[in-house]
Amino acid sequence: MSDAPSSPPAPGEVRLSLLFVEDHEATSVVMAKLLRRRGHTVVTVSSRAEAEAAAAVGKFDCLISDLRLPDGSGHDLMRAMRERYGLAGIAVSGSGDLQEALASGFSQHFTKPVDIDCLHRALLEVAAAAQA
Repeated sequence: MSDAPSSPPAPGEVRLSLLFVEDHEATSVVMAKLLRRRGHTVVTVSSRAEAEAAAAVGKFDCLISDLRLPDGSGHDLMRAMRERYGLAGIAVSGSGDLQEALASGFSQHFTKPVDIDCLHRALLEVAAAAQA
């Protein structure tokens, strides 16, 4: 599912195109809605296969992914997305090891429930680092 923000960006506002991978539907819906309210375009998918298909046809600034997916791990997905598309990523999971997340290519790791303001700031940092 893809949905873009409806209002034009304010001067200096950063709007990102995000690929959000989460197999828990309620979490996916709420997080995507909160990210869209902050001006980002969000494509939501629920599996590694769907994420790979979306990345093959879309241009994204950042991947946000759960680490436990129904068809593989977020770690493997992040490695593939970084290798194929140079995509930056943020891990969001119920548990997990920060060092393992960093080793697989994620820039940051958040444990659920995620504070949306902290995630938004992290996205802006990851986007700025990617442009540097």
